Amino acid sequence: MYHLRIVAPPERSEETLDLLKSSPSVCNVIFLEGVAQEPRGDVILADVAREDASVIISDLRELRLEKEGSIALESIETALSEGAEKAEKAAKGAPSDAVIWEQVEFRTSEEAKLSASYLTFIVLATLIAAVGLLLDSPILIVGAMVVGPEFGPIAGFCVAIVEKRRSLALRSFVALAVGFPTAIAITYVAGLLFKEGGATPESFSFDESTFAHAISSPGFFAFFVAFCAGVAGMLSLTTAKSGALIGVLISVTTIPAAAAISLAAAYQDGDALTGSIAQLAVNLTMILAAGVATLSIQRWLYARRRRDHLREGAARRAAGLPVGRSRDAPKSEPV
Repeated sequence: MYHLRIVAPPERSEETLDLLKSSPSVCNVIFLEGVAQEPRGDVILADVAREDASVIISDLRELRLEKEGSIALESIETALSEGAEKAEKAAKGAPSDAVIWEQVEFRTSEEAKLSASYLTFIVLATLIAAVGLLLDSPILIVGAMVVGPEFGPIAGFCVAIVEKRRSLALRSFVALAVGFPTAIAITYVAGLLFKEGGATPESFSFDESTFAHAISSPGFFAFFVAFCAGVAGMLSLTTAKSGALIGVLISVTTIPAAAAISLAAAYQDGDALTGSIAQLAVNLTMILAAGVATLSIQRWLYARRRRDHLREGAARRAAGLPVGRSRDAPKSEPV
């Protein structure tokens, strides 16, 4: 279940209440008249089944509540209520498979920004990965994968492509285009210092190091694993199975590949440098392709659910919204 907190101008409150009370997947509707101070208006609280959260929010947005008031959404961890059980049964599908698009859009918009913390994390992750490659330590390499923040802008870019949002695509691209070169450059300098200072093992080479050799020699399975990880990562981001995201981060070698590029340049190993660049390109390309494909399917399924919701129309009719189409769509064009 998800909890809705709505601030509605007085002239929209009746429509909003009619919409919520007439929706079978909504329960625990509470009306607090005139309590909102900024913006001024009424506060309406309600709980909605996760499966129908996006379609209900879409109806609320048609009432212009986001422009004249506000809509807030938060997850309910535990709900002990027969009404909540009935609401969940009324919503078709499994809660864990439902996608709340407004939440996905907000989350990816936040994580796709180039910031000081993002640059710090990607640099630190790449430095840790470089040490892991030098010491041939799987623990350090896995740790670097978990620390790496690169999946945020990758996911943001996927969402931007599917939803045709140029501003989000630009922010995501800038985060990736600045983040990886910065991390590689700093790690390259660190690699030179390690090498000249005698901190690295004298016997280190890409051919003799198990992990460094594997990362700098991409093959079929590099494509396969990156594609699978892209699908799993997008599913974990868009559904209730967010715990799987850590496993996704561990399975993708973007950060280790960036570290391998730095070390290959520092050790002047041309073959390893070419292979590491290819590994990074393969991972980024396949994750993006898998993410876009996954989101496109999920968006198509949501569009079908939204069309069914528009056609059913009982709650929309109660709120004075058109049946069979969105208020924002032309009258001759169903959504």
